[in-house]
Formats: sequence, C-alpha cells, structure tokens
Amino acid sequence: MFNDIQSDGAELLAKGLKVLTHTHTHTHLCVCVYIYIHIASLSLSLQCNSTLLSLRLSNNKIESRGAMHLARMLQVNSTLRELELADCHLDTQSVIALAVVLRANQTLRSVDISRPLLFSLQVGTQRAAASTFRNSRWCSPQEEWAVHVSEMLVVNVGLVELHLGKVGLSDAGVERLSGGLRLNGGLRYLDLRCNRVTRDGVRHLADLLQHHPSLEVVDLSSNRIEDEGAVFLSEAVAGRSSVLRELSVRSNTIRTEGLLSLARAMAASTTLDHLYIWGNHLEEPVCQVTCPTGPAPSPVRHVFNPPAPPPQAFGELMASGRLPAEQTDVSPYEVDGRALLAEASHSLRRHYASSTPPRLLLHATTPPPPTGSQTL
Repeated sequence: MFNDIQSDGAELLAKGLKVLTHTHTHTHLCVCVYIYIHIASLSLSLQCNSTLLSLRLSNNKIESRGAMHLARMLQVNSTLRELELADCHLDTQSVIALAVVLRANQTLRSVDISRPLLFSLQVGTQRAAASTFRNSRWCSPQEEWAVHVSEMLVVNVGLVELHLGKVGLSDAGVERLSGGLRLNGGLRYLDLRCNRVTRDGVRHLADLLQHHPSLEVVDLSSNRIEDEGAVFLSEAVAGRSSVLRELSVRSNTIRTEGLLSLARAMAASTTLDHLYIWGNHLEEPVCQVTCPTGPAPSPVRHVFNPPAPPPQAFGELMASGRLPAEQTDVSPYEVDGRALLAEASHSLRRHYASSTPPRLLLHATTPPPPTGSQTL
C-alpha cells in the first residue's frame, strides 16, 4: 500500500514521534510515503527524539532544502544510528553539509547518499567551484564533495558503513577518499558501486587495503578496473595485513589474467571468504576445475606424494571448498567437456549490520511490514 503524506500528515507524524520519545522504546515503525514529505517538521521532531535509531528516506525528493534541515537535526540528535538518503535529489552543497555535520556527529553508524544529483549546480556555483579547485590536483569541481567527505573520515571514528554508489566518483576522487581513510580506523563497509573508477583509482584503494585495520567489505561493482586493477586488488588481498572479507568486482571488464589473479589471491588470503565476479569475461581457464601447473613430479624421486597445488581457478576454488557456493555469485557446470560458470542468485550484502532497530522508513516502495510492527 502507498501513502501520500503531505504537510498535514507530516505534522501529525512529527507529533507522533515526539510522543514516541516518552512512551515507546522498542517500537518498529514502518511509514511509507509516495513523494511529498514535510521534511522541516520531521527534522524538528527528531531533534528531541531519543529512541529512533534508523531513518530511511530513500527515493523521496527532499532535495537541497530538505537535506539542510536534516543536517541541522544531526547537529543535535545523538541517537540516530542509520541514515539512508539514496536517490533523494541531493546536490553538491547538500552532500557537503552532511559531511561537515558528520565531523562532529559520532553516533551515526551507517550513511547512504547514493545517486545524488551532483551535476545539477547553478552556473554561478560551478564557476566558484572551478575557481577554488583550479590549482588542485585532487578533484575536479564536480567532486568538491569528495574533499569534504575525506576530511570527515579523518576525524569521524564512529562511522562503520558508507554508501557512495552512483555518485560519479572518478580516480581522483578515490585517491582523495583513500587519503582520508588512511587516518580512519573504524570504517568497515565501503560501497563504491556504479562509478567511474578505473585501474588508477583502484591502485590507491589497493594500497589502502594493505594498511587499513578494519575495512572488511568493499563493493566495486559496475566500474571499469580491468585486468590491471584486479591485479592491484589481488596483491593487496594476498598481503598479510589485509583484513578484507568480502569483495565484489561484478561487471568490471576483467578478463582471464585479472580473474585468475583474484582466484590465486583468495587461495592465499586468510581472511577473504566472499568474492563476486559475475559480469566479467568468464573464459574457460577461469571456470575450469583443474588448472595445469606443470609436469607431474616423478614418483621415483619422491617417497611421499607432493602437496596439492593451491587452487588456480574459480571452478577449483569452489570444488575444493575454499569458496562456498553461497558466498559467490557464480556456479560451475560443464557442457560438452567445457567448464563454464553460470550466474547464481547470491550477492554482496547491502548492509554491514543486519539488525532491526526501531526505525522510520519513508520510502517510495513498500516492503511487507514485519510481524508485530506498528504502522502509522
């Protein structure tokens, strides 16, 4: 069921949230909105709310004005743990305002600002940004926000999960973010899917993975890192200091060389146990169950059988149990003696924590409410 909550309805909702502060502590709220939200009243009520932990506003057109109201709310609210603002028509100034507020707000654990409208700036704003960053080697004027997010990551030790999907991030932006993450020891989930990251940007990210003490999940789906970028990631994953556990490189134009490099890195890694590769060039050497490693040793010269070589291809990784079927998005099969990989239904988890705290869901699509939930 869809709801179209406009000004009057939002006022009642805001009053309800104030009452919730004093009478409920573990209520799971599920409120569905079609388009219009009186975000000012909602933000004002959340300033004094001490029980709501999750606020999901994805797919609502709150735009710049609504984002500014939320930024002011975050200056006061010290309870909220999760904020989703994906596809909310945020502009560059909105993202910058949120990044600035998060320098001081250390209670938010998860932030999602995917798919903003960062290129819909006024001409005057574009000229001012170009003047500010003309001599900068870090980012283009369109990626001014990345500078502020990087500076936020340096000082924010509470943020665990950051979603930056479909933000138009380039290699220069990745370099800037990596610089901030070098001084951040708390982030565990980094979502960079559907951007413009290539091998040059991944090189900075791979160097970060060798030194970051907590980064466990990285989503690079739908970029263009190619073979060289995959090799950079493989070298980082195989290193002893990497703590990466889950990696997605779906649809990155990776061919045999890069995919086999990732397979060998996973075999050598002591932490990586989820790897998603569908959408790349899955040729037969990548799919096969056994990969030749040279002539078999002579039984005359060896009393005992030599140790089995490490897995060299994804088919072999799965056959050996090193990569369980539920922890990847491909499934091996054979046709006319040829080893192939089919797409499986598994994918990288969308959130680091799978808890269900008291939350307010303001979303354009309506999931079935959980059992025992209260719907306003």
